[in-house]
Amino acid sequence: MRFSGEEWKELGISALVIGFSFAWVMRGMGPFYRLGFPLVLGMMLVAVGSAFILHELAHKFVAQGYGCWAEYRMWETGLIVAFFLAVALGMVFAAPGAVYISNGYLSRRDNGLISAAGPLTNIALAALFLGLGTLDGIYAILGAVGLKVNAWLALFNMIPFGPLDGSKVLGWSPVAWAAMVLAALAFLAL
Repeated sequence: MRFSGEEWKELGISALVIGFSFAWVMRGMGPFYRLGFPLVLGMMLVAVGSAFILHELAHKFVAQGYGCWAEYRMWETGLIVAFFLAVALGMVFAAPGAVYISNGYLSRRDNGLISAAGPLTNIALAALFLGLGTLDGIYAILGAVGLKVNAWLALFNMIPFGPLDGSKVLGWSPVAWAAMVLAALAFLAL
């Protein structure tokens, strides 16, 4: 994969802001009430940061495999809103940015595969976090959070509207779309 220095910076800023936003909102809830904020932040950077970064990098990797220019760009307004909603209202809003892709022509199949790469990565990460959740202590908490975050991110992105991945996956293959939705729902049910 080819990266620009600006892209690394924007991925890092985006991951920090959404990790902080999740940590701030979750810091006093459930199993987090006994943990200090720095530990909750670290856990959210691992669970949420990996979900977000690897989702976007999967899109980039597959797009570049099809000969496309593909680069992540953060959405500054979305990051500012995420930060202030978390701090002021205790709400999580996560729309940090996206991989922008350019190519003269992509077939419906190619576009569907590029779009499927992100949610499929989240489904795979949900499985990994499920395994981590079988351990004890802080690893079990991290596993549970990573499982839920990745399953929700996969499911959310499969909504078949507008710029979300689901519209392109469904346009390419209704069977692949349904399989991914069912997989995400299965992980959420655990």
